[in-house]
Amino acid sequence: MIEENMVYALNELADDYDAYFWQVTDADVVNWYTMDDGNIYGYPCSTVTPKQVKEHDDIISNQTFLVRKDIYEAIGSPDMTTPEGFKAAVEKAAEMFPEVNGEKLIPVGSHVFDNQGNVSFDKYLMNFLAVPWEKDGKYYDRYTDPEYVIWLKMFRELGEEGLLANDIFVDTRIQMEEKLAKGRYFCMLYQYSDTISQQKALYENDPDSIYMAVEGPRNSNGDDPTLPTNNMNGWTLTLISKNCKYPERAIAFMDYMMSEHGQMLIYLGVEGVTYDIVDGKPVLKEDVSKILNSDRETYDRLYGADDAYWMLQNNVMQLQWEQKAGPATEQLLVWACKYTVYNGQYDVSLSTSPEIAAMDEKCTKLWSETLPKLLLASNEAQFDEIFEEFVGKRNAMGYQEVLKQKTVLMNAAKEKMGISE
Repeated sequence: MIEENMVYALNELADDYDAYFWQVTDADVVNWYTMDDGNIYGYPCSTVTPKQVKEHDDIISNQTFLVRKDIYEAIGSPDMTTPEGFKAAVEKAAEMFPEVNGEKLIPVGSHVFDNQGNVSFDKYLMNFLAVPWEKDGKYYDRYTDPEYVIWLKMFRELGEEGLLANDIFVDTRIQMEEKLAKGRYFCMLYQYSDTISQQKALYENDPDSIYMAVEGPRNSNGDDPTLPTNNMNGWTLTLISKNCKYPERAIAFMDYMMSEHGQMLIYLGVEGVTYDIVDGKPVLKEDVSKILNSDRETYDRLYGADDAYWMLQNNVMQLQWEQKAGPATEQLLVWACKYTVYNGQYDVSLSTSPEIAAMDEKCTKLWSETLPKLLLASNEAQFDEIFEEFVGKRNAMGYQEVLKQKTVLMNAAKEKMGISE
């Protein structure tokens, strides 16, 4: 879009029509998204900077280890931080609760398997095990980390015992969410933010059947997990098209939405309609809060706040107005605070090196094909054989060149972000 001159440079529109842009944007984010030509063409939502992570103790990762509360407590609230403890807990849950509400229990749930692997069994698990992203100043191959391999082998053992249900290998996101809403999973490494609607439904039906976050997999040293929050890339980008009839209005609208007043509107809604100011602080009206905590679809249709329109949301700014969460989700929202770290310097894009990017894509696809085979291996010897073959094929595809380029990009990102270590 930039190369074809399809979008405006936001900085030029700001200078020509609305200098307020420079007050409501984050200088670090603007710097991060400024192109080589000196212009910024899109501004992201949901950004978090290294500086903000240092300054706030309430910025949270959405990565959690979830267990179904009633089942977890019924089996004695076991320690699941070690491979042995995790395996024993899953075995006991499956033994005591072969069915839930007339349907078969799925002992271990996960995200969907796709052409990149499965974030529950790779990236999330690595983060819980505090597998480093770099060693000795070089981008690290996390997939071959010994701690990670130990846990993969434990999951393979569960698969050998029939405790990795076929469902998790084939289910789509919709099917997985349907099963989550029925509470069919015992445990899962998952992003809590994608369980909120299901949690509220479970709570309405039976408060003890909800999912709660507990201490999950740890490495053999017992180190704290390193759970990432959002980073300076943010999520979605808002751009202004050259087809826009009134770009001066568009930049002013963007600037308003990024201001504190605009963020209050996006997050809280309209004063007097969705919230009131009580003792100097905004408080959601009771009837509005009730709908928000029980029927998100109706809330969005009636009020459209609480980041229903997320395109310019600033989650860090919104923390100052954060409302007390409902009982269905409150515990999930605070659990990961103590483990949240900034890892944005490792979220590098190879788009400027097409040949290396193609190598990386092939290596990632190979991993996506290998992971299910590892989890479904009939014995440890077969696991080792599959893993060794994976490493060999990946190196032949140019993986070491990928790591070298990621090291270059990692160091460049650190410099641009002002990260010294």
